[in-house]
Amino acid sequence: MEYEIVSLPEKVVVGIAARTNNSATDMGMVIGGLWKRFYGEGVYESILDKADEKAIGLYTDYAGDATDDYTVMVCCVVGKKPEDSPYEIRKIPAGRYAKFVISCNMHTAVTAVAKAWQEIWKMDLPRIFICDFEEYQNDDMEHTEIHLYIGLKEKVKDEI
Repeated sequence: MEYEIVSLPEKVVVGIAARTNNSATDMGMVIGGLWKRFYGEGVYESILDKADEKAIGLYTDYAGDATDDYTVMVCCVVGKKPEDSPYEIRKIPAGRYAKFVISCNMHTAVTAVAKAWQEIWKMDLPRIFICDFEEYQNDDMEHTEIHLYIGLKEKVKDEI
C-alpha cells in the first residue's frame, strides 16, 4: 500500500467521542454509532467556525499500541478553539504523518477504510501511537476520496 510522508500543522477539532479497542466485539457499532449521531443528530451542522466541509474520524489517547484502548472521535477542524462548546474539543498534533489515499464510492467506504486499516496494521511503520485520523475529502456518492494519516515518530538517523 503506497503512502507519502507529510508534515502537518496542529489542528483544533470539535465533535463527539467514545472509547473502544480493535478487539472489542462492539467496536464497529461504537464507531458507526458516532458517525450516525454526528450526522443524524445535527452535530455536524451545529459545529461553528468550521475550517472546511471535511469530516474527520480521529483516533487518539492510545493506552499503548494498536491492540489497546483508544478514543475515537468524529469531528471537524475549526478555525479556532471554541470558548464554549457542548462537544469534545481536541488537537491533532503537528508532526509527521504517513498519508494514504483511498478512492471509492460512498457505498463501499466503510469496507475500503477497514481494509486499508488492516493493511496499515501489518506495515512496519515507525508509528508514534498518539494520533491517527481519516479525513473525508468530499461527500460525492460515486467518487469519494478519503485520506488516512498515521502519526509517525520523528525522523530516524538513517533517513535523508
